[in-house]
Amino acid sequence: QRKLGTSFHFWKPESSLYALNDEAMALLEQVDLGSFAQTQTVELPYGRKRALEIATTLALDPELMLLDEPTQGMGHEDVGRVVELIRKVAANRTVLMVEHNMNVIANLSDTITVLARGSVLAEGPYETVSKDPRVLEAYVGTVEEV
Repeated sequence: QRKLGTSFHFWKPESSLYALNDEAMALLEQVDLGSFAQTQTVELPYGRKRALEIATTLALDPELMLLDEPTQGMGHEDVGRVVELIRKVAANRTVLMVEHNMNVIANLSDTITVLARGSVLAEGPYETVSKDPRVLEAYVGTVEEV
């Protein structure tokens, strides 16, 4: 609606929004929700709701997307779908993501920055960062010798 300049035209008829239908359907198709176009959001499975959140963000055509734990609370069946969706939408934009699922991080990230108490512990590719002793100590812990 922002593109049409009608975001705050609350009293206009619904038909004034029909010009947005094609773009909305294209966005739904882009996130594999085309078959859910007539489904109310409340009836969507959790993973599909997350895909819809991504579609609404894509509607703004951002150069940078900020995602906060996009796979949190998902079953294994939805995680793979959302990871592939993020990979697809990241093809022509930067995605900055907070994520704690190590499989998602390993599968999706180009560069990882590990923070602990507001400080950068390590930065680089997953293969390097995942073996960094400071990262392991901060997130896995250490074994004390008895």
